[in-house]
Amino acid sequence: MFPRSLFAAVVCLCVPAFAGPPLTTIQDVLYKADGTPFNGSVTITWSSFQAGDNSTIVTQSTTVPIVNGNLRVQLVPTTTGTPPILYTATYNSDGRIQFQENWSVPASTLPVRLQDVRTAAAISAPDTSGGTLTTPIQETDVTGLVADLSARPLKGPGYAAGAVAVINASGAIESAAGSASDCVRVDGSSGPCGGDPPSFADSDTLTGPVDGSNASFTLSGVPNPASSLALYRNGLLLKSPDDYSASGAAITFAAGAIPQPGDILFANYRLSGSGSGTPLPFPVSQILCSGAGASTASTALASIGSCVIPAGLLAPGDRIEIRFDFAHQGSASGFSIEVDWGATTLLHRDASASETLVSGGADAAILASGAQASTESWGAVLPFAASVATPSDAYSSGLTINLLGSLAAAGDTLALENYSVVRVP
Repeated sequence: MFPRSLFAAVVCLCVPAFAGPPLTTIQDVLYKADGTPFNGSVTITWSSFQAGDNSTIVTQSTTVPIVNGNLRVQLVPTTTGTPPILYTATYNSDGRIQFQENWSVPASTLPVRLQDVRTAAAISAPDTSGGTLTTPIQETDVTGLVADLSARPLKGPGYAAGAVAVINASGAIESAAGSASDCVRVDGSSGPCGGDPPSFADSDTLTGPVDGSNASFTLSGVPNPASSLALYRNGLLLKSPDDYSASGAAITFAAGAIPQPGDILFANYRLSGSGSGTPLPFPVSQILCSGAGASTASTALASIGSCVIPAGLLAPGDRIEIRFDFAHQGSASGFSIEVDWGATTLLHRDASASETLVSGGADAAILASGAQASTESWGAVLPFAASVATPSDAYSSGLTINLLGSLAAAGDTLALENYSVVRVP
């Protein structure tokens, strides 16, 4: 038979092994804003942690009734736990969640009030939709978030909504200053968009008698920069200071270059502008048309390449340069090539069946009316030939340059391998 005294000793030794962790009592009276007691319940949830006495507390929740405002609950302290977690308290009343807060419970042998356990930023806004509230997440709870937030650009003292953002010298975001029509530069400064754009004077007629003795003439405007001035006499570009000198709008010809009666004088130049860009070289050539043409096996002249010059592009003093290369495939037939300036034929050559390649070109000086043109052409067998013509075709309303070819008999092919039309102002 087991002695009573020994049984009592065993019981006394075993009881401490089943004792729970120390608890802190939270006791308070809750009221609503109208002074009436709060009635409902509070659901307290927590994550797993290690209590201060090394007791293991697992993730769980408990619901405590609140009657006539009286709240009393005992919880394991969290301030001494590992990790030091927070309890989430969700208050329910009138059939829905009213609000939510977090508790940090200290170790205490005396009852504590809610004000002693509430965390500073834990109370969440009321949920009027009747849904479930989520526990607020602190920035420090997210790994790396604080560091990432510190690395982001911040608002500077010059920040304003609805404007272009610029980064100041300290790395903060500010707004570009200026009017709505200004442009922002890469350094963050702002101002007029390039200033007034430069304008051009094309084919400006010089003022002054062209009588063979007068050397002083005047432009309509002042070239800016002065180096942009391009002065022409009968379509030929003059050189300063060998042919003339310029001062503002005044032009003075050298003694050996004084214009003679019948000479045509005009100038192209840039006018003043406040743009900050580097002045472009002036004048510049302009490729109007270029590329490979077509081929033909026709015995009648057919267009295998053309260039349409639009109205208003050409002006007196301009020069048009035309270059072309033809290739003949086969040996059964001779062929012909032709270059037309509007309705005027500038060049026509007939080649034998043994000819394989023909090249050449044409230059046309644009006059006040019509043009003066020169041509040259040659082949592997075809002898060199040159000519001069004065086509009277009007160019003010546009002009078409046509390159044609034909075969003397069927069986061979004639191709326009390449052609170009360049305007030289």
